[in-house]
Amino acid sequence: MLKTGTKKPVLGTGFTVLLLFVCCCLVESRYQPTWESLDTRPLPSWYDEAKIGVFMHWGPYSVPGVASEWFWFQWKRNDPNNAGDQSVVQYMNKYYPPDFKYQEFGSQLRAEFFNATEWADIVASSGAKYYVLTSKHHDGFSNWPSSRNFGWNSRDIGPKRDVIGELADAFRADGRVEFGLYHSLFEWFNPLYLQVETFSLFYLDWTYRIIIMFSGNYKPQVLWSDGEWEALDTYWRSKEFLAWLYNDSPVKDTVVANDRWGRDILCKHGDFYTCTDRYNPGVLQKHKWENAMTIDRKSWGYRRNMNLEDILTMEELTETLAMTISCGGNLLMNVGPNSQGSIDTIFQERLRQMGDWLKVNGEAVYSSIPWTVQNDTINSKVWYTIRVDKQSGTLVYGILLDWPLDRQVELGSPEPTANTKISILGSNTTISWKAKEGGGLSLELPPRDEISSNWAWVIRLEELGNAGNNVW
Repeated sequence: MLKTGTKKPVLGTGFTVLLLFVCCCLVESRYQPTWESLDTRPLPSWYDEAKIGVFMHWGPYSVPGVASEWFWFQWKRNDPNNAGDQSVVQYMNKYYPPDFKYQEFGSQLRAEFFNATEWADIVASSGAKYYVLTSKHHDGFSNWPSSRNFGWNSRDIGPKRDVIGELADAFRADGRVEFGLYHSLFEWFNPLYLQVETFSLFYLDWTYRIIIMFSGNYKPQVLWSDGEWEALDTYWRSKEFLAWLYNDSPVKDTVVANDRWGRDILCKHGDFYTCTDRYNPGVLQKHKWENAMTIDRKSWGYRRNMNLEDILTMEELTETLAMTISCGGNLLMNVGPNSQGSIDTIFQERLRQMGDWLKVNGEAVYSSIPWTVQNDTINSKVWYTIRVDKQSGTLVYGILLDWPLDRQVELGSPEPTANTKISILGSNTTISWKAKEGGGLSLELPPRDEISSNWAWVIRLEELGNAGNNVW
C-alpha cells in the first residue's frame, strides 16, 4: 500500500545532525555517505551464523485486535473497493462512538501482564538468536519515552513504561538472544509529514535524533528500517545515517541494517536484503538476505479474531526455514503480542516447538552455509546445508520435509565415496546406503519412533566426494 505522492527532498543548512554525519565521514578509512562506500562494509559474522530470529509488532493496533497493524490506515482511508477497509470501518461503526479517535487506543494499551523477562525467555526458547521489536510503526506510537512523541509513547500513556528499555535489559541479562529494533521512517498522519510543500527540516531532525537516541541508549544489534517507499534515500538522509551508524555508533562493529532506506534501495543496498515481506526466492542469492514472515498468515499485529487455520503449522515453519537457510537467508518469524502484554498460547507453542526442533537439528542450521545444490535433484522435499567441522571435515545436511512411508530415500545430489557415513540427527543409528547407477545414493531410514524429531528430519552425510563444492 503506497501513498500516491512522493516527498520532495528538502535541503538546508540548519540540519545539524546531517552536518555532523558528513564531517565525521571525511576522514580516510571511514565509511563515506555513499552506497559505494557503505556496500564495502563486511557483514558481521554473528548475523549469518544466527540463521533465525523472532519479530514482534506491538502497539495501539493490538487493542482493537482485528484486521492488522494497518488498522488506523484502513479505517481512515475507508476504500469502498477494499474489503479489509470496509471490515474495519464496519467494526468501528458497530462498537465505538462516532467521535472515537485512534489515539484513544493508546491509553487502552495497558500491558498489565507485560513482563520483559518472560518475553526474553519465550524468544530464547524458540532457538532464535536475535529479536526485533517495533520501536515505532507507521502510526507513530513510540515504545520508548520519546520527548518528540509527547503523549504518544509508552511512558506517557498505555503501559506507562519504557518498553524498549525493559526489553533491552532483559535480553542482555538473559544473554542468549541479540536485541534489535524496527523503526518506521514515516508516519501516516503526522501533520508535519503530510505538509509536503511546507515541510520543514524539523521532521528530519526529529527522525534522526530519535534513531541516534535509541541506537545510543538501547544499542540494538539489528536495525530494521521500514516505510522507505515514501521517498528517495536522499530525502531520508539514509546514507548519512548509516555512515554514522558504521563509524561512530556504540554498535558500529556489530550492528546489521536492512535494505529499506529509500524508494529505490530495496534489494540493492544494505547489510542484508529483505526485498519484500515474506521474501523466499527458493534459489541461492548472491547477497545475504532475510525472510521476514509472520506465523499468523493474515497479520503481523495481534488479531483477536484469528483462527487455528490462520496459524502456520510446524511442517510449514520447518519447510520455510529449510528453504530459507539453504538459499543463504535468515528466517525472521513474527508474532503479535496482545494489548495486555501477553504472547498468546498458540504463538508460544509454535516458538517452543521450533526450539525443540532446533535442539535436535540445530547443527544443520546454525553457522551453516549453502551447498552447491540447494534442492535435491531427485527428491524435491530435501533442502541442503553444509558446515565445516574441525574433526569431521565438511558435513552435508539434507533436510527431509516428508517422511516416506516405506522409509526409503533416494538422493541425486550427493556423490558417495567408500568412506561415506550417513546418519540422521536425533538417532544413534548408522544408516546403510547404496550408490545409485548414474550418481546419487539410496538409503533406508530407521523407524520414525526411534528419532527424537517430529518434523523435518535431517540426514547427515560425511565424507562425500563433492562435499566441499560449496559456492557461498
